[in-house]
Amino acid sequence: MSVGGARAGVRSTARVAARGDGRGGTALPVLESEGSLALRRTRAATAPEARVLLVGAMSGPLGGDHFTVEADVDPGAHLHLGSVAATLALPGQAEGEARYDVRIRVAEGARLDWLPEQLISAGGSDLRVTTRAEVAPGARLVLREEQVLGRVGEQPGRLTSRLTVYLDGRPLLDQELACGPGAPGGWDGPAVLAGHRALGQLVVVRPEFETDRPSAAVLDEAGTAALTPLAGPAVLVTAVAPDALRLRRTLDAALRQLV
Repeated sequence: MSVGGARAGVRSTARVAARGDGRGGTALPVLESEGSLALRRTRAATAPEARVLLVGAMSGPLGGDHFTVEADVDPGAHLHLGSVAATLALPGQAEGEARYDVRIRVAEGARLDWLPEQLISAGGSDLRVTTRAEVAPGARLVLREEQVLGRVGEQPGRLTSRLTVYLDGRPLLDQELACGPGAPGGWDGPAVLAGHRALGQLVVVRPEFETDRPSAAVLDEAGTAALTPLAGPAVLVTAVAPDALRLRRTLDAALRQLV
């Protein structure tokens, strides 16, 4: 889209709704996408789940773009939602920051695995990411976020990320981090990233954690990954790493222990 020869911000939305099909599987009554986002159903790894991949039809988000992903999982459904490739935030001709909003709702007796590929903050970009998950009692959620600051040999853009998780309407987790040019001082210091270029978090909500929740722990000898129990049937794993590959290995190892 352009105005007077200059590219205006693009609005892109992807929506998926999942519900039990009455035969032990998961149906997808809503699978809609537009703009730079495309949704594709793929073969599921297990019978109960439906597996959907998010495909970037164009580059971005660029400056001024607004991407939105919405997932709604009804009782008895199991949705695995991921992405084909990393999301690359780039500078654009349009003024203002780019936005990427993820909105998730998981009903009682449902499960959602939100496992996208990494988000890369390229030099000169300005992106605000907000992820909000609303989880009902008895629901299951696996949510992973991975962010990489800059491409190889490149300084990062500005990246602001806020993650909120609500259980039965009450806040379970609310955290925000800003990195890159213009972010509050100290984001790259020893108390936050300590010079690492990749950061991630993993939230796991399971009914079993009501009575048998893992204890707080440091997950590696280097002290770059930690597990924190939340005030409910959930845990948070936070990790930093020199690169995306080592970050993924750390989070995958934690996920295998938790589910």
